[in-house]
Amino acid sequence: MMLRLWNWYQNCLSAHPVKTQVISSGLLWGVGDIVAQSISKSLSKKNIRLSVEDEEFKVDWKRVAITSMFGVGFVGPVGHFWYEGLDRFLSLRLQLQPKSLRLVGTKVAMDTLIFGPIHLLVFLSYMGFSSGKNARQVKEVVKRDFIPALVVEGGVWPLAQAVNFRFVPVRYQLLYVNVFCMLDSAFLSWMEQQKDAAWKKHWLSSFTPPFKKQEGQAR
Repeated sequence: MMLRLWNWYQNCLSAHPVKTQVISSGLLWGVGDIVAQSISKSLSKKNIRLSVEDEEFKVDWKRVAITSMFGVGFVGPVGHFWYEGLDRFLSLRLQLQPKSLRLVGTKVAMDTLIFGPIHLLVFLSYMGFSSGKNARQVKEVVKRDFIPALVVEGGVWPLAQAVNFRFVPVRYQLLYVNVFCMLDSAFLSWMEQQKDAAWKKHWLSSFTPPFKKQEGQAR
């Protein structure tokens, strides 16, 4: 069964690479959001005594659809052309040897410094507007969540991408990324649901310059 599914995926990827990545990204990001909702529900049970009616976990399918559409509209198409283009640029234009440490290191650096922050900014903005927030509220969400999420992801994605660029064939690197995007979507969805958690405020204050803190206290 799994072998047939894998062969079917390979055929789809060969015949329709962009469409396959778009659909698979949407599915994986939707699954990731369901996982995030489940995690948030479990954590809330530990902190709040729920009534009998609230004990049963119910999926917010509207939120799943919104998150899934992010995978369809951004992660799938943009991710496809980013990773394919990155490999062509470094291998053909800069003549870096395939699988070399220089090529892997350059890919990891460019992915971390360019695609990672853009991806995170688009996600936070998209989820904010999709939930009915206005521009000012979305700005506050980005200000609150961007740095904590970027720091956490910055400690995970470079390692994951180093393995990807070093050992996974280019043909399957997008699938590898999509699987990690499922986990990433769970983390980002959970992060967005945490709102003004105390740990976020602590992290944000850690990255606030001293003179900014003094101005805030003076006010």
